[in-house]
Amino acid sequence: MSSHTQERTMNAADLANEIGHPGAEELLRHASLVRLAYSGRDGSPRVVPVGFHWNGRDVVVCTAPTAPKVKALSARPSVALTIDTADTPATAKALLIRGIASIDIVEGVPAEYIEGSAKALDDPQRQEFEAQVRQTYERMARIAITPHWARFYDFGAGRLPTFLSKLVDEAQR
Repeated sequence: MSSHTQERTMNAADLANEIGHPGAEELLRHASLVRLAYSGRDGSPRVVPVGFHWNGRDVVVCTAPTAPKVKALSARPSVALTIDTADTPATAKALLIRGIASIDIVEGVPAEYIEGSAKALDDPQRQEFEAQVRQTYERMARIAITPHWARFYDFGAGRLPTFLSKLVDEAQR
């Protein structure tokens, strides 16, 4: 297996360890946005911030069936995700995920869409949002992203990218 192929996938135990790290779980449960990177229909890169829900297996993003990302992901389902804190460099945390998107067009509004939105809303706001969404969408595209690679970084705790750890170690010698 080439190093390029190894970089794109990881074994199930390593994947579970990265996604199961307490800091990664915190981001998956409480962050309100994920940055979704994918190839547009013209082949050029796109990154969009979107609400999401983690169901313990997939990162779920919902949108209108006519959204440009739906057609693009149907043609090229490989994606990258970043969930991070926007704190100072010393306290920054980031979960990077690569995976494959699958799309289902569903009637009504998927529960994951409401759950993903609830992270950033109080109860009255959530109720108003849900009513508006249910009035707006007859159908939605439910995009489930199954991770096949993940890495959690906690810069304040020294959980750094390998290249950066080596650089820091060399500088401290």
